[in-house]
Amino acid sequence: MTIPVVQRPVRSSIETKLTAALAPVHLEVDDESRMHSVPAGAETHFKVLVVSDAFEGLGPVDRHRRVHALLAEELAAGLHAISLRTLTPAQWQASTTPFRSPPCAGGSKGG
Repeated sequence: MTIPVVQRPVRSSIETKLTAALAPVHLEVDDESRMHSVPAGAETHFKVLVVSDAFEGLGPVDRHRRVHALLAEELAAGLHAISLRTLTPAQWQASTTPFRSPPCAGGSKGG
């Protein structure tokens, strides 16, 4: 039996670009579109945890700007929302706070 391969072009693009530009020691890219009022497979809402030495000396706003600049094409092409947690390796090691997205408050799945 052959298992079908599910294409995830936006997720793959996010992972490829962040890996190439930031050389993360840890990267999690979670497609949370299923939690929103979008068609199945839409790839419009993501949660991204990226841990990189490239963030040393940068504040949270500059880190987010850097990630947004790297993903400008995806954002222009339909990536609607991206929840970011950008940490240095030391911050990630010391972190005890789980990275949770807020619930969707819009559309028919809002609550």
